[in-house]
Amino acid sequence: MDFSHITDDLFIGTTPSLNDYDQLRELGVRLIINMRFSSAPKPDPHQLPIKMLWLQSIDSPFFPLSIPKLVFGVQAALVTIRNGGKVYAHCAYGRHRGPAMGACILIAQGYDPHAAMELIAARRSVANPFAFHIRPRILKFAKEWNVGRIANPPYMI
Repeated sequence: MDFSHITDDLFIGTTPSLNDYDQLRELGVRLIINMRFSSAPKPDPHQLPIKMLWLQSIDSPFFPLSIPKLVFGVQAALVTIRNGGKVYAHCAYGRHRGPAMGACILIAQGYDPHAAMELIAARRSVANPFAFHIRPRILKFAKEWNVGRIANPPYMI
C-alpha cells in the first residue's frame, strides 16, 4: 500500500485493497475517505469494520472539487479524530483529490491553508496540492470555513 503519514491523525495515499484494511486498522484508522469517482470502496468484512465515506470526485479542471463534499468529509474526519480515531484520505494516486481532502481536514484543525498544503507536499512526495485546479478549491474551502459561512454541526457516522 502506498500511503504517507501526514500527522498523528491523518494519512494520505492510494486506494487501499481489502488486504490493506488490517494494516490501516493497526494504525488506528477508523475512517477511510474515498475521493475517487468510479471506484467504490470495498466494504470491510472485519467484525468491527472501518467506516467508509465515498465522495465521488473527478480529478479534472473541468469538474472542480465540490466544496460541500469537502465539508462533508471534513466533518466526518473531525468527529472520527475527536473520538480517538485516525483518518485515511485517498484518491487513485494520492496526488490531488486525497491531498485536497487532507489539506481541508488540516485547515479545519487550525492550520493555515498554505502551511497545510506545504506539510502534505513535504510528507507525500507525489502529492501536488498546489496543482492549478486543486489549490483554488482548498483556498475556497479555507475562506468559507474560516469566515463561518459553513455550518459546522457534528457529523454523525
